Amino acid sequence: MPHKPSPSKPRISSAIDAGALLAWYDVHARVLPWRVGPADRARGVRPDPYRVWLSEIMLQQTTVATAARYFGSFLARWPGLADLAAAPRDAVLAEWAGLGYYARARNLHACARVLAHEPGGGFPQSAAELLRLPGIGPYTAAAIAAICFDEPVAVVDGNVERIAARLLALDRPPRRVKAGVAGFIADAMPPRAGDFAQALMDLGAVVCTPKSADCGNCPLATGCAARANGRPLDWPVAAPPRPRPQRHGHAFIFVRSDGAVWLERRPETGMLAAMAAAPGSEWTAEEAVPAFPVAAGWRNRGKVSHGFTHFQLHLEVWRATSDTSPDAEGWWSTPDRLAAEALPTLYVKVLEIAGITVRKAA
Repeated sequence: MPHKPSPSKPRISSAIDAGALLAWYDVHARVLPWRVGPADRARGVRPDPYRVWLSEIMLQQTTVATAARYFGSFLARWPGLADLAAAPRDAVLAEWAGLGYYARARNLHACARVLAHEPGGGFPQSAAELLRLPGIGPYTAAAIAAICFDEPVAVVDGNVERIAARLLALDRPPRRVKAGVAGFIADAMPPRAGDFAQALMDLGAVVCTPKSADCGNCPLATGCAARANGRPLDWPVAAPPRPRPQRHGHAFIFVRSDGAVWLERRPETGMLAAMAAAPGSEWTAEEAVPAFPVAAGWRNRGKVSHGFTHFQLHLEVWRATSDTSPDAEGWWSTPDRLAAEALPTLYVKVLEIAGITVRKAA
């Protein structure tokens, strides 16, 4: 067993065979729309920091398949950093709708605007400098710096944490020893830092996955403690689950006689900030009777449940027909405009249970 990292020296001793890993990656690298593959990198083609940054922001809490779909749409509209910086924020939010975690889109736009006013209008080349930008945290900064500029920094995502946990047979959840895991990765860093980072990501995505360990095809199998124990799927050790709080509320759907729907802008801060939404109540720990915003023939259309990172939300959905605008800031969105609104997934669900189809572009 590896020694336990101490607070004074949070490193885990062992080694990754970087040469074997890179040889595997040179043959098996995934083809991704934002990636410069190992053969092109060997010929001197450099990754585009704009594409890498955009993909890394999208991949936070999103699958590769979903990110690839949105990535193509974003590039078609805003092919470069200056294009994104010049775009209206509402257009960026609308394009992001469905990806979730909408602070990412707001920060994406803010970051583009900051960079557009920098000398040269480009990305810093070190993780330390990247960290000062809106929406770029330690992982994203390391990923951009390593992949685009070969800075020798550890890029540790969930895939890499899992690989480290199995290689070392860690006796605790890897996120509880993050510094030690990062040190373990950094100790093996070769000159091809960007390819090394992406090789570990690919290994975790296709060989050393959450539900399987294809040890026979793993370039790191020889030095893997979990494989030696004969139970690779016992790692990583899971953290105890935390109970998810439940919150409750009501959503009110006004529909005009021509089919237009009344929408409002959510506050600039907080959950789903600045996104389009239906009017509604506060979200509270206890269920409450609806306080309808106007007197109308309100009809209950059912309940929507939606999971956020830290709580589960349950909304009762009510619908009424009215040709009078509510006494609030908002706008009527006609059926042909709904698909272009910056509606988060929660409110797409709300509208659909109220009998209103939101046709998002394919």
